[in-house]
Amino acid sequence: MPGLLAVQGFRATGQTFYARVVATRNDLDALAALLASSPSLSGVSRSGVRDLAAQGTVRRYRRGTYLCHQGDDATDVFFLVRGRVEVSGDSATGTRVYHATVDTPQFLGELGPLGDMPRTASVLALVDAEAWVAPAEAFLKLVAGEPEAARALMRALARQVQVQQAFAEDLLFLDLKGRVAKRLLQLVTEDLDDLPDDGVVVPDVTQADLASLCGGSRENVTRILKEFERRDLVHREGHRYVLRKIDALAKLAEL
Repeated sequence: MPGLLAVQGFRATGQTFYARVVATRNDLDALAALLASSPSLSGVSRSGVRDLAAQGTVRRYRRGTYLCHQGDDATDVFFLVRGRVEVSGDSATGTRVYHATVDTPQFLGELGPLGDMPRTASVLALVDAEAWVAPAEAFLKLVAGEPEAARALMRALARQVQVQQAFAEDLLFLDLKGRVAKRLLQLVTEDLDDLPDDGVVVPDVTQADLASLCGGSRENVTRILKEFERRDLVHREGHRYVLRKIDALAKLAEL
């Protein structure tokens, strides 16, 4: 897709700024292949995915602008084509809650349309990014008409529920030091049963965001990270952490 997308116009919606781009036929085929690679569309017919791709447009978002805001009407679904975005929200007390940083192609914002509810989080472009955006109804129609799409989506939602249950259990049974170690490991692997080698670099995440992921205060998480550095479990390089002793961190996380 690089080089095949031509800017057609520029539009501003609230604080969301994006350029709409026109896809050629080759772009559409490449986009359909990218959508089909998502676990949410696993097993869906090629024609079904291509029809869905044709109903959306690719938009370019400047760094520092929002794809959507928490509380907005969920009239669209997004698929990150390239770039890096942050997903976060506000708690009932007004405290910012960090959810994730996404830098791989995947669906975003499908929960609102599926639950017929407003956006549950805001999505911010951390770098210049491109996202495919389609009407929510087109996505829901595909899910309703393709049994494999419905099954794949249920699997994806079940994994989200499992993650939330695991987080609740961590809050109950792991101390903050163990939660920090576990979150650091989860940031570098999708499967805690398959840990990486020593020296893996943690994706760029602030101490405040890590604290949000661990359910602790920034001050306490910062103190724990400094302790990890003193014990040579982690090493800070610029804004990123290098995990130097994976086995020791896994032991703290009770893995």
